[in-house]
Amino acid sequence: MGTIHLHGAAKGYVEIVPERPLINYARVPVAAPAELERFMEDLEPRLAEVLVPTLVVQGNEDSVVNSEGTALLYTIASERNRSSICPSTSVAMEFLPEKARKRFMRRLRHLLINCDLRGIMKCSRTGTKALLSIALVVIILAVYMQAGNHEFLNFDDYTYVTNNPHVASGLTDRNIKWAFTSVDAANWHPVTWLSHMTDAQLYGMNPRGHHLTNVVIHALSALLLFLFLVRLTDGLWQSLFVAALFALHPLHVESVAWVAERKDVLGALFWFLTLLLYVAYEEKRKISLYLLTLFAFMLGLMSKPMLVTLPFVMLLIDFWPLDRFEEGRGPRQHLRRLLVLTKEKVPFFACSFLSAVITIYAQNRGGAVQDLNEISFRLRSENALIAYVKYIGKTIWPHDLAVLYPFPPAIPIWQAIGSLLFLFLVSAAAILTARRHRYITVGWFWFLVTLLPVIGLIQVGGQSMADRYSYIPLTGLFIIAAWGAPDLIKGLRHRQGILALLAGTVIIASAALTWQQLGYWRDNISLYRHTLQITTDNSSINYNLGLALQARGDLDAAIQEYREALRIAPNSKNTHYNLGLALQTKGDPDAAIQEYRQTLWINPDEADAHYNLGIVLSAKGDLDAAIYEYREALRINHNNANAHNNLGAALADKGDLDAAIHEYREAIRINNNIENAHNNLGAMLATKGNLDAAIHEFQEALRINPNYVKAHVNLGAALAQKRRQDETRK
Repeated sequence: MGTIHLHGAAKGYVEIVPERPLINYARVPVAAPAELERFMEDLEPRLAEVLVPTLVVQGNEDSVVNSEGTALLYTIASERNRSSICPSTSVAMEFLPEKARKRFMRRLRHLLINCDLRGIMKCSRTGTKALLSIALVVIILAVYMQAGNHEFLNFDDYTYVTNNPHVASGLTDRNIKWAFTSVDAANWHPVTWLSHMTDAQLYGMNPRGHHLTNVVIHALSALLLFLFLVRLTDGLWQSLFVAALFALHPLHVESVAWVAERKDVLGALFWFLTLLLYVAYEEKRKISLYLLTLFAFMLGLMSKPMLVTLPFVMLLIDFWPLDRFEEGRGPRQHLRRLLVLTKEKVPFFACSFLSAVITIYAQNRGGAVQDLNEISFRLRSENALIAYVKYIGKTIWPHDLAVLYPFPPAIPIWQAIGSLLFLFLVSAAAILTARRHRYITVGWFWFLVTLLPVIGLIQVGGQSMADRYSYIPLTGLFIIAAWGAPDLIKGLRHRQGILALLAGTVIIASAALTWQQLGYWRDNISLYRHTLQITTDNSSINYNLGLALQARGDLDAAIQEYREALRIAPNSKNTHYNLGLALQTKGDPDAAIQEYRQTLWINPDEADAHYNLGIVLSAKGDLDAAIYEYREALRINHNNANAHNNLGAALADKGDLDAAIHEYREAIRINNNIENAHNNLGAMLATKGNLDAAIHEFQEALRINPNYVKAHVNLGAALAQKRRQDETRK
């Protein structure tokens, strides 16, 4: 059997024993004979990880190699899965006592029986990878399946799905065109819109299908991450650990359990697919693979613009594990190599730049970007530094996870300085360890760079941080943990058992916490009440809880939440408006009028506030004031059919029948399915003696609603009057 590669082992030996740098340890790695049996004991549990078993043999008198170097060789040989060094077994056997020699040969024969050695181990490794992939997906589905019983949320799900007519009507030519031209929800993400439309086409407005689609995409993303890392590093168990943490960490519940965050799971799916294709391209150097990689990246950007940092991450994996910087030696050569690798990714950087420009335009047009007068740049910078540290803290100890963390009005300067110092020291350590522990450098800067677009320097929304923003960035920290833990306990006697126990404990604990966190997302009220328990002065959540309680009919509780939201944010027009609605429904018109007027004081062009204020004033008999409010509502939105209908009713009560008829006809022109407008128009026409036209309108009202009692009564009266007229004429 020949040598495949052991460059890493060679470098390790030379570093340990610099006085013998010319020995080709890649060709002749050696170990003290007394350690051979211990080596087999360590290797046997990991045989499924390596392409071929590795034997390392040396003579008793060789003093060059020490135990530390031997241990390093074992680690590289088993974890990188790159090589096999196997001199004749007869030579190996000379250094073993007879009992150990028989046991060793029995184990080796078990591997070699009737098969080519490399073929056996490749089959074993492929089979193991397939089984682990299946197990990973099954566990994810088992943990997340409860999401299928969850409801839609009134927090963005209405914008993305339930109240979005383009999504609700499914995949049509018109809707597909809208998806690629719309910047609704302050984003340009056509692939995300198409995904929601597909769900609406398949499941309608049943939330189960929408939720389970998120779960399936999340499972596929975890699987792609596993396959990507295995192909990239050959570290089967480390890759599985990273993928399992990605799949089961509680911080990722928000991205999966929230239908509106389809963009998160889709973005991650294309992120890992792009990286997997990039590794394939780097291995085969085919232009077709390059173009396929670029296309997958473009789909990712059209799912979530946060993927703009992916070209930087591609450069990071060029550094490790691809080792593409190793083709040059010295700073000047490394710089040249960096320029070459960057040039290779120019199309990716160009796509990122274009996506960033479109996103900034969309978010400014949608009013999502906070003005510097609202949140100063200094406060944003301080919050960004602290947020980085908080994300790390919640990764290690995932507690008090909330759907929204309110932006603080002020931050103690010592917290900002402490966070800056921490980030600086860790970054410096990651750079200084880049030669010996490259995974630390790659993992840390993966985390830092991918969080940068959403860290809050350009503040979108009112949150100080968000669990969903950590969906892709945490992978960097998971990589550090997966490859760093073996290094930390290197040399311990039961190293593999300790690692397995630690990994199993972390994954089981994560799965349990994820299951618990998922339970809070089952409906609006459960989620918001949990959030209010662990956050303070969270007016947005008080407001959304009020909406949920109002929809359930619990008006007193809803009014209480609205008032608490107004205590925190007294100038919220939406809260004043919905408080007015709740008070109007409860039968307190005076208090409702006060809230509507407060809404209009904040925003005079709030059409719905004018409209509902008109309803309350009309019910109180103040017709002139009601007519004014209806006309103001129509000035802002002339296509409000209900406002035309109610204005017509107010004009009719004032005795202006012709103006009333005009408004009713406008209402019907805009929406022909308002039974009340048809009935009201019929009543006016009957009053003016146009019975045939009146009868037609009453019949239209009954076509829309056959149980409309008032229309039945009016139709009967009109038919009777028509009959009397006909009899009189005879």
